[in-house]
Amino acid sequence: MKEMSASEAARRFSAVLDGAEHGEAVVITRGGRRVAMIVPAPRANGRAVTDVLARWRGRLGVDDDFASNVAAAGEAPAELDGDPWRE
Repeated sequence: MKEMSASEAARRFSAVLDGAEHGEAVVITRGGRRVAMIVPAPRANGRAVTDVLARWRGRLGVDDDFASNVAAAGEAPAELDGDPWRE
């Protein structure tokens, strides 16, 4: 596993990403201490999600009011569809 300083990683960021794309992991250090890792992103074709959904098929349900709650949410007044934190 490659190790480089944060400064070096910043200068060579494109090369670091190219390495990660090809399976290389890099440990980033600051002041001689390990602070981060850049590793290849996991590659998936959706099989894991399909497997989880298959295991849960038939186990989950919604309550009887679900459809009416969704419909009511769609009919909510426009003033409720805003940013409550903006003032």
